[in-house]
Amino acid sequence: MEKAVNTSAFHRVAEVKLSYRNRVKPSERPQVTCSADSYMVLKESWDKSKLEFVEQFKVLLLNRANRVLGAYELSTGGVAGTVADPKLVFVAALKACASGVILCHNHPSGNLKPSVADLQLTKKIKQGGELLDIAVLDHIILTSEGYYSLADEGLL
Repeated sequence: MEKAVNTSAFHRVAEVKLSYRNRVKPSERPQVTCSADSYMVLKESWDKSKLEFVEQFKVLLLNRANRVLGAYELSTGGVAGTVADPKLVFVAALKACASGVILCHNHPSGNLKPSVADLQLTKKIKQGGELLDIAVLDHIILTSEGYYSLADEGLL
């Protein structure tokens, strides 16, 4: 006995649209050449009322010339952590046609030292980037008093 197939179900699939709108002229986009540049861009885009309150994870999206295409707020968590899904990092990067990314999250405690989880996540995202030809250039930990660059410390 053959099973009846509902052919109308095959015509009902979601349409996926990808778009990226940049209202900043290429010549006006900040260029990132070192961790201090990344820190300045991130510090300016961060909601100061959340910096010492809750942990957030953001991604700077860069073109081939390391000009900032945008800053993507990936997640906001609690006092002790936030979830950073690697798939969402690359959804944003692919949508913006980014050639490189700089990962960033804040530590509300003011502690600049990366946790084991921070290092593992960075490694995982870096490996994913290699498959997609999207360079993970740095991972910045931000506090109200300064920053820590995994790239500067040779941990990337």
